[in-house]
Amino acid sequence: MAERGRRKRPLVVSDEDRRTLEQIARRRTSAQVMAQRARIILRCAEGGSDGQVAEELGVWPQTVGKWRNRYIDGGIQGLSDKERPGQPRKISDAKGEEVIRATLETPPPDGGTHWSTRMMAAESGLNQTAVSRIWRAFGLKPHLVDEWKLSTDPFFIEKVRDVTGLYLNPPDHALVLCVDEKSQIQALNRSAPVLPMMPAVPQRQTHDYIRAGTTTLFAALDAASGTVISAQHRRHRAVEFRRFLNQIDRETPPGLDVHLVLDNYGTHKAPIIKDWLPAHPRFHLHFIPTYSSWMNLVERFFAEITRRMIRRGTYTSVKELELALQAWIDEWNADPKPFVWSKSAEEIFETITAYLNRINDSEH
Repeated sequence: MAERGRRKRPLVVSDEDRRTLEQIARRRTSAQVMAQRARIILRCAEGGSDGQVAEELGVWPQTVGKWRNRYIDGGIQGLSDKERPGQPRKISDAKGEEVIRATLETPPPDGGTHWSTRMMAAESGLNQTAVSRIWRAFGLKPHLVDEWKLSTDPFFIEKVRDVTGLYLNPPDHALVLCVDEKSQIQALNRSAPVLPMMPAVPQRQTHDYIRAGTTTLFAALDAASGTVISAQHRRHRAVEFRRFLNQIDRETPPGLDVHLVLDNYGTHKAPIIKDWLPAHPRFHLHFIPTYSSWMNLVERFFAEITRRMIRRGTYTSVKELELALQAWIDEWNADPKPFVWSKSAEEIFETITAYLNRINDSEH
């Protein structure tokens, strides 16, 4: 189909420019902004419309049109950022790329694991503020590290499809409940009174604490509404989990099937649970892959309750902790907020494939 709108100006790429653009586009670890612009021009030169190129490269059509026109008007030099009003730039694109390349591709001179602004400033001849601005502009955070773990579950693909299917296309006349236990929640009392927050002074509490015992929070998060069915037990065994299943059975409409999303913890697969299921045929268990707790939406609820009350809470007894937990959950259920799942199974597989490709291509 012909592209609608004004007729595009012809874009012609010389052999010399094509070689230069291909060299820029192959950069994988640095100068990704310029690499993307080069890929846009190369794809446009093959005859792709703005819409087609935008869809293939994951950018807006307006972005494709902008760099198409900039190349036609100024060649490869036109792909660099234009000078903006205000004080003239003191750091050239080449110097910025040098800092980015060094950050991504070379180890720091002190033998450490990552660069600091001070070390990079000394290495590059810039000041720390300039290094910090370059890092922010390209989203570089050498001081941070994300941890991840690949699942070794032999049925990983089947389980991902099963659970994401429940989230994205839940069955009719059924509830989808994300179930898990947050164990060993400690009732901690500080060794000195907590000092309240004041202007320019944060809340202060002692580093050391007094342990008063632990409790376990059982929770079933309704994926559709965000409401939570909860129970608290001092022990964490299959017996307590069966009691919680009985509670779910009592507190959900009897005419609905109940699909439970669970992890692979032993209490969820114990013989007494397997014996319980035939007597409750409306219950269906769906297990997430091993090492994939991120697929269970109740973990997002646990993160919220940890951030909002457990981490900074002070409790003199387990009973006080349990009452506080229940009060917080009651407030949550008065105005529940569901956590919306958006990724399909195929998108998850694509992300994992990208990780695997990066691992395989790594020189380390």
